[in-house]
Amino acid sequence: MLYSGLLKKYGSLLSLPSHTVPVTLFEGNTPLLPAQNLAKELGGNFQLYIKYEGLNPTGSFKDRGMTAAVSEALGRKVRAVICASTGNTAASAAAYAARAGLKSVVLIPQGKVARGKLAGAMAYGARVIQIQGSFDQALSLVREISEKYPICLVNSLNPYRLEGQKTSSFEICDTLGSAPDWLLIPVGNGGNITAYWLGFRQYNELKRTGLPRILGVQAAGAAPLVLGHPVEKPETVATAIRIGKPVRGEQALRAAEESGGGIVAVSDKEILEMQREIARLEGIWVEPASAAGLAGLAHEMALGKLKPKGQRIVAVCTGHGLKDPEAITQEMGQPPVSPPRLDALEEILLG
Repeated sequence: MLYSGLLKKYGSLLSLPSHTVPVTLFEGNTPLLPAQNLAKELGGNFQLYIKYEGLNPTGSFKDRGMTAAVSEALGRKVRAVICASTGNTAASAAAYAARAGLKSVVLIPQGKVARGKLAGAMAYGARVIQIQGSFDQALSLVREISEKYPICLVNSLNPYRLEGQKTSSFEICDTLGSAPDWLLIPVGNGGNITAYWLGFRQYNELKRTGLPRILGVQAAGAAPLVLGHPVEKPETVATAIRIGKPVRGEQALRAAEESGGGIVAVSDKEILEMQREIARLEGIWVEPASAAGLAGLAHEMALGKLKPKGQRIVAVCTGHGLKDPEAITQEMGQPPVSPPRLDALEEILLG
């Protein structure tokens, strides 16, 4: 049978209204890739897997939640959707709105969104507006305007977003046969870690799959859940999690605590180093924020706080590397240039 999207596959497990009209780009069904080269490099005798969400239709995990949110909005006969975004939500909202025949409006913090993500939102026909401020200020504005006008807010405040995003937990359990021992996940606005925990708990109640411990990871320059207070001017190369006041922060903390895990912070240097290692050792290119979970694993193992010998670990890599290619190209510089002669090429290769 042909795959037909998340609402078709897991619809009976999702709390969506009866008026929902499915809008799909055949999202989900992303691979759970063994990453034993990286596990060996980290010095651990454990099973490591990468849930590669960068292979969703618009290149990020956001598509899981957006299929649910936009499907509900279409069934409610709204004419437009709106979101604030650091990039991935913008592209996903615009794509699913286009698929549904709806208008989309996107607010982004000026100069703080990777060009690959901005290009996606514009290509899908969104009305993109830059806000002279942070993501948190943009989110505040879209909340206000969605309360004033008949336009659907599709940020993670929308409860149907979580319903869609929790399906990744179902897929992990279906593939492995049970929950992993640990789940590693980047944390920005707190919606995804909340959704995963919701999904694992629901599947455990239905199928006795067990529950993982969850390690949420923030960037040190945008780590309000680790610091214990909002960050007014968050800064990190991991633009997807550059959020100083997560709207689902309390739920994210609760998910980590209930699972027996926690939330930690890692530096931009650790994130970029892990991004390169994932690509070099496993052939998987992820955007910087996506490498945060595995950077957190390396960080905690180096400190002796996490000793995963014999365990199964799943790292969620949330977005494709093409979302933010500048993170690689700026650091690596331009490739060498060779005249079209064999001796010149040999000199570069051998010298």
